[in-house]
Amino acid sequence: MEIKEQVLALERNGIILSSDVTKAGIHRSAISALVSDGTLVRCSRGVYMLADEYEDEYYLLQKKYNRGIFSHSTALYLLGYSDRVPLTFHMTFPAGYNNPSFKTENIEITRVGKANYDVGITHVKTPFGNEVAVYNLERSLCDILRGQGDDIQTIQSSFKQYAVNKDKDLNRLMSYAKQLRVEPKVRTYLEVLL
Repeated sequence: MEIKEQVLALERNGIILSSDVTKAGIHRSAISALVSDGTLVRCSRGVYMLADEYEDEYYLLQKKYNRGIFSHSTALYLLGYSDRVPLTFHMTFPAGYNNPSFKTENIEITRVGKANYDVGITHVKTPFGNEVAVYNLERSLCDILRGQGDDIQTIQSSFKQYAVNKDKDLNRLMSYAKQLRVEPKVRTYLEVLL
């Protein structure tokens, strides 16, 4: 099999990672050759995309920052609870995690302690059909009330949709609200809507 075909066989959802190429025993210069001939496009360090694929920014960000979980209004959009396409991607990382390239990305970063980082992680498909990690609905509702929060319109709209959702889990929501210290705010919204 030709080296080009070997590299392209490692493609997943239009993405090729240089780490996968190395694991397959192929020299990384093969990637450079494919970028030069226009077969691949470099998205970021170690992440390449087939030139004829549409760019799924959610998937690319998740591959580039695999410790990041989509959160806040970005998670609500991916979960179908907001019709506003995020202008800035919101991602949550473990406390102490830093990457110099954060400054060049269109992401808003939240860092949380280990006790809260793993709470409510789930996976959903992006509008392009790729699976990414996000916080579940109850966690996202709590997150938008933390700190400075998101805009009031997003908060109200999301809580209204949640209130009429047949699959809502109020026990989980209140458990997360208590752990994330937004219980009074969540109770205020729920009292008005339920």
